[in-house]
Amino acid sequence: MKTRGVLVYILLVAVQILLGIFLNLGPLVAVCILPLLVLCLPVRFNGPVVMLLAFAMALAVDALTHGILGLSVVALLPVAALRRLIISIVFGEEIYSRGEDLSVAKQGFLKMALAILIATALFFAVYIWVDAAGTRSFGTNALAWLLSTLASSAAQLLLMGLLSDREDGRWR
Repeated sequence: MKTRGVLVYILLVAVQILLGIFLNLGPLVAVCILPLLVLCLPVRFNGPVVMLLAFAMALAVDALTHGILGLSVVALLPVAALRRLIISIVFGEEIYSRGEDLSVAKQGFLKMALAILIATALFFAVYIWVDAAGTRSFGTNALAWLLSTLASSAAQLLLMGLLSDREDGRWR
């Protein structure tokens, strides 16, 4: 990752922290952009590196926002662990053979949106299941999962251009 990429990731983690502190849409809707950050890590990063970065990002968010230390971590690690599978299913295995990073310009908006939706749905399935811990009904949890997945996916779709690979400074 180049210096610009590292700064963008740090900025987006700070944005996630600010979202966690200041954007409270109620008990049924949470907005999280961490699945996008995991998906858009360079493909040359192997599984342990991706999981370590996901752990660090989620731990920083947990420590500086809602105070439930480990909640985002436990939800983001399955996304990091299944990242290669999600990318292979949506984009094909040739991304790894070419060493090509994910970008809207190369893979297209619809495929990027599908990958984000899958990763976000997985994140919130674990997040809501662990957060509820059997205290809410299935219907309430299902509604929270649906609303949080849709709201977060929309936010991530708006931000995915920042993480795209733009070598020449313009869209190809």
